[in-house]
Amino acid sequence: MTDTEAATVLVRTDSSLGRITLNRPRAINALDLGMIEQITAALTAWVDDTDVQTVLIDGAGDRGLCAGGDVRALYDSITAGHPDHIAEFFRAEYAMNALIAEYPKPIVVFADGITMGGGIGLAGHAAVRIVTERSRLAMPETRIGFTPDVGGTWLLGRAPGRLGEYFGLTGQSMSAADALYLGFADHHVPSENLDGLRDALATRADPGTPNELTLLFDETPEPSQLPAARVWIDEAFSADTVGEIMQRLRESDAQDAATALATLEELSPTALAVTLDAVREARTMSGVREALEGEYRRVMWFGHSHPDLVEGIRAQLVDKDRNPKWQPATVADLPPDAGAPARAYVPEPALF
Repeated sequence: MTDTEAATVLVRTDSSLGRITLNRPRAINALDLGMIEQITAALTAWVDDTDVQTVLIDGAGDRGLCAGGDVRALYDSITAGHPDHIAEFFRAEYAMNALIAEYPKPIVVFADGITMGGGIGLAGHAAVRIVTERSRLAMPETRIGFTPDVGGTWLLGRAPGRLGEYFGLTGQSMSAADALYLGFADHHVPSENLDGLRDALATRADPGTPNELTLLFDETPEPSQLPAARVWIDEAFSADTVGEIMQRLRESDAQDAATALATLEELSPTALAVTLDAVREARTMSGVREALEGEYRRVMWFGHSHPDLVEGIRAQLVDKDRNPKWQPATVADLPPDAGAPARAYVPEPALF
């Protein structure tokens, strides 16, 4: 195995372009703590490096930028009786997310292929966010009894209408056109043009900004179906509680409403309630950093206080029986304001 094959993050410069490539293609570049630390170290070093004018983040292989974080390691920490270990991972990851959001130089990210969970934390807060015809973006945390994080609630809270609630609760994936409409991306560049754009970012001085350069390669994708779907999505997902959302979906004549209802009925009721609360709280917040603090409260609450996270990972990734036993089992069994305990949780140590 060569050094390049062994390194999980490739860091180098090309003219004035600082390049960070996630290099775990067999795991669709899923993030572990070591990768997060390497990315953070590179970004931190380049802040004051006058030779680096722009940063590009991409992923090795053709399957995706990043499939998310290493949730199996999260499961192992909790089941081994070390829930405090999860704070180390999340504090490092969220500090990286905040660094990307607040970075003083343009960061360009290729969200090509699968970009989910932790991948959204890398791509969603960058200055120039690029999707391709292969892109599939999602915040699928409710599928494992968890809640969107990495600043995802900030993005969901600013999506048009009630699409933030819809995508946050269902974990549904977005196409390139969907991501552009939702505000998760800025440009659609065909995957065959990415190499040309990489070269232009490193070598071309005109036009002068990464955003203007990207426009030279930008092509309009097929239109998203979301504007039309907002009729039933906004009606259902504007309800006050998860139970009321599900009731409105039952009463809807839209065919896709039945699909959304079937999805919600399979997921952790607690995760749904916490996620609904988180997206709506983030809608009132001032920026990514504040949203990360709200997410940190909730993820640490799950890690320390609620069994559905461990059960969801077990069912999906460990035993793979796809038969989680949620507590409580149904939305009807949720207490009033079921998101309150996670919202009010005070984690130690503090995030920032």
